Amino acid sequence: MIDYSVHTLDNGLRVVHHYDDTTTHVVLNTLYDVGARDESPELTGMAHLFEHLMFGGSVNVADFDGAVERAGGTDNAWTSNDFTNFYTVVPAVNVETAFWVESDRMLSLAFTPESLEVQRKVVMEEFKQTCLNRPYGDMGHRLRSLLYRDHPYRYPTIGRELSHIARVTMDDVKDFFFTHYGPDSAVLAVAGPVTCEETLRLARKWYGDIPRRTLAKRRRFHEPAIGEARREVVKASVPQARIIIAMHMDPADHPDYAVADLITDILASGQSARFTRRLVMGTDLFTAADASISGSEERGFLMVTGALRNDSEQAVARAEEMLWRQLDELTCREVEPQELERALNRFESNRVFSQINYLSKATQLAKSVMTGRDINAVLDRYRAVTPADIKRVASRLLRREASATLIYLPANGA
Repeated sequence: MIDYSVHTLDNGLRVVHHYDDTTTHVVLNTLYDVGARDESPELTGMAHLFEHLMFGGSVNVADFDGAVERAGGTDNAWTSNDFTNFYTVVPAVNVETAFWVESDRMLSLAFTPESLEVQRKVVMEEFKQTCLNRPYGDMGHRLRSLLYRDHPYRYPTIGRELSHIARVTMDDVKDFFFTHYGPDSAVLAVAGPVTCEETLRLARKWYGDIPRRTLAKRRRFHEPAIGEARREVVKASVPQARIIIAMHMDPADHPDYAVADLITDILASGQSARFTRRLVMGTDLFTAADASISGSEERGFLMVTGALRNDSEQAVARAEEMLWRQLDELTCREVEPQELERALNRFESNRVFSQINYLSKATQLAKSVMTGRDINAVLDRYRAVTPADIKRVASRLLRREASATLIYLPANGA
């Protein structure tokens, strides 16, 4: 159980406070209700570019990292299709520095041509390194384009192509900032040895005068169900054959989201999971096998993967069929209660340990308040899942005709 309180400033900023005296540091975690799904399909990668631009100087703080470092702190950020998150950690004695710098970049960026060009080059190099010059680096692009035809989830957060970031203008940057970044689109979570009274005093002092923004209305998208199996085989410079099979799954606020998450845990979480015992240790085909979910706010996907020892046509076909056998088994036979209990215990253990860290707690609290899902109800939600639920949801989701399959094969000379 995490004790916390939520307060809303007059400008719409939601402030979440959690007192934690097990640390000498305070974290300010700012979650913005903007991600890659809010971009124009003709100018993708903007949310990720902004993750970088937000460290390039604000209206009154030319050097964000320098100000944080001089206070003995650290900072970082991440972007997803649904959200953008920034955090600053400082010693408690310097907590006001964090409020100062974080509020200033919410007020306004500096919008200098130099910062845009620097961060544009950084993002383009990151695109090249992670998507173009690394084995399987284009997997996100290829798999998402198989799974989605209409939804902006059809491209990853880094963007659809390099040319989009290359042609971003300063007007594009200003428009994206003032229609997506503001107090009324954000949740500020503060965790550490600072009282609620002091947190609210500093929040009102540094954030209270930031005006509400005319925010772009967040659209909800509908992606038609996959009615016929989709498939792509890619020959590339990769070290070994790899099979990726994915299916649409329910959004994060759906009752069956937890069931799908537990399905992947039963398949691939830990040494006792089915994939490890049956595919990696039980055959000579697989060097690794995994299962995961995308964790999306709208209709996401469940994915299973297998890395193969042999890239012959026969070996790949056999391995693909073995992956499907594991999925099919979940649709026709209930898991044993002990197996589900093991997956639940592992989930609970991982979640409890993640909440020991004050930074992780602040991140989870910010997302909880942003989405309206009680952070303290998550374990009960998962514990309520039964073997019958696993079979029911597996039967609905794990269908060959509703799947997208991506297969990588080593090119000659790879």
